[in-house]
Amino acid sequence: MKAVGNTVDEILCNVPEDRLEAFNKLHDIILKNLPEGFEAAISYGGLGYVVPNTIYPAGYHCKPAEPLPFAGIASQKNSVNFYHMGIYSDPKLLDWFVTAYPQHSKQKLDMGKSCIRFKKMEEIPFELIGELMTKMSVKQWVEMYESMLKK
Repeated sequence: MKAVGNTVDEILCNVPEDRLEAFNKLHDIILKNLPEGFEAAISYGGLGYVVPNTIYPAGYHCKPAEPLPFAGIASQKNSVNFYHMGIYSDPKLLDWFVTAYPQHSKQKLDMGKSCIRFKKMEEIPFELIGELMTKMSVKQWVEMYESMLKK
């Protein structure tokens, strides 16, 4: 499901009504805890949190003109999805998140590689997502990303 809008604000305003409050709260929690250097932006047609080209001019290897993606949120058909490349790339961070998750939500963790799906808006673990966002700096993410590219 492609986000509706060409700016961050337009995407935030065009989320389905039944998800609008939770989606915007998730965005706010991410912004509040986003380490210095990352910024909210349109990323692959959706709402992303990226390393801008001003900090990392090489951009994303698949599309060098695009900023380096780090995290994102999307309203999909049956869920609000949260994407975090750090938990996909760093096994220790993934282990921390999986261990901490049950302390913050009664829902079973519904997760792909970097995607966490929330089908019940009242079960989004906002505090945990906020804490996760603080766990990786721009420098750490760029170093991890570059080391993965070399493999």
